[in-house]
This record gives sequence, structure tokens and C-alpha cells, in this order.
Amino acid sequence: MKFRYIVLTVSLLLFVKINAQADCFLGVGVTSDTIISDIFQLNKMQHKKLKSYSAELKYRNEVLTNELQNVMDRHPQTTVSELRQLADKYKEVMDSVNRVQAMIDKRMLRLFNMKQYELYQNLCKKAYRSPYVVVPTIYADSIIDENR
Repeated sequence: MKFRYIVLTVSLLLFVKINAQADCFLGVGVTSDTIISDIFQLNKMQHKKLKSYSAELKYRNEVLTNELQNVMDRHPQTTVSELRQLADKYKEVMDSVNRVQAMIDKRMLRLFNMKQYELYQNLCKKAYRSPYVVVPTIYADSIIDENR
């Protein structure tokens, strides 16, 4: 368990450093589903959603990769002005990749219970990153009945 915790922390750090973002990505679709599931002790419904979100992210990234390839193949690259335009279009697509990752991660984080979300926040703090602010789900089996 401790090894998987370290792997996720390193994954968060590497993914964030690669993208030079202040946001703390959970890494759905980037980090292994098994690692995320084990670290955050996901229930069956959460694990099923994680797989679905990972598949959605992969599909969306394939579309964006194809768009990026089309930009590279079709855009003239002979003058400085054309290269600047190409760089701007490339940046637009890469920004879309980051927005999609953030959207999918936030969806997953909303399914976390309070303890899972607190663990995510602690990992982000250790990585010196800002966690996404979401409202975690309150599950019926997590509610403590004080009348017992």
C-alpha cells in the first residue's frame, strides 16, 4: 500500500511538472486505474466510473491528437509568421488537453467521500499544488447514526 502511495505521489508530481500547472491533477487516464483505486480505496461504483472516465479521456485525447496532427500536416511552416500561427494553434490544442484532464479529474473527485478527498488534498499539499475544489459525495454507508 505504501509503495502505491509513493507511486501516485510521484505520478502527481511528474504530471504536474510536465504540464507546468499550479493545479493538482488526479491523473485519471494517466495514472493507472489500479493505483488510483488502491490509494483512495474506491468502492465498486467509484471504480467503475474511474474506468469509464479513463476510457473517455483516452478517446477525447485521441481526437485532440488527430486534430494536432492535422494542424501540423496542413499548416504552412515556411515563414516566421506561419510558424507563430502554428505555435498558437498547437497551444490551443494542448490547452484543450489540459482542460479535458481537469474536467475528468473533477468528475472523479466529486465521487470521492470526504476521507478520500482529504487524502487527495494532502497529496496535493505535499506536491506543492493547488487541489481542485469540489464537493465530495456523502454516501449513506458513511453516515454515522448518533442514535445507536
